Amino acid sequence: MNKPVLSEAQQNFRNAMSQLAAAVNVITTDGPAGKAGFTASAVCSVTDHPPTLLVCLNRNASVYDTFKTNKVLCVNTLGQHHTTLSNTFGGKTPMVERFEKATWHYLCTSSPVLDDAVVAFDCKITDISSVGTHDVLFCEVLETKLGTGHGLIYFDRAYHGLNRHP
Repeated sequence: MNKPVLSEAQQNFRNAMSQLAAAVNVITTDGPAGKAGFTASAVCSVTDHPPTLLVCLNRNASVYDTFKTNKVLCVNTLGQHHTTLSNTFGGKTPMVERFEKATWHYLCTSSPVLDDAVVAFDCKITDISSVGTHDVLFCEVLETKLGTGHGLIYFDRAYHGLNRHP
C-alpha cells in the first residue's frame, strides 16, 4: 500500500512534532468486541476531577472498532526495556502474537494490564470527539497501578530511556 503524499505543511507539522518528547504507551482493551492493543504516544492528562486522560486513535486503525465497541481501555506506560514490545504493538503483528510477548493481568475493566508497566491507567471511555483523521477518546480513570522502572519516550523519531534523578 502506498503512503499518501503529504503537503509541505503536513510534513512541516510532523517534523515539528518529532521534537516534542512523549511517553510511549501500549493501549489495550478487552470486551464484547474482543482483545486488541496498539502503541500510542498521543496520550495526556485532561483533569483530576474526575481523573481523565485522552487517547488519540486513528479511525482507519485496524483496532478502531474494537475500542469503540468495548468502551474500556488500559493505558500501559512503557519502561525503557519495552522497545520491542512497542514495535510489536505498533506494527502489523497479529493480535494474538502481540499479547504473547508480555505478561498481563486485569483490574476493574478487564482490559489487559502489562505486569511490568511503569504505570497503568484502567479506564472507561466516557466521550469521543472526531478531529481530522483521529478520534479523541476521553477516558475516566477507574483504577491505577504504579510500577517501577524508568520510562520510555519517543523523541526525534527514536526511543530514549528516562532516568530518575538520584
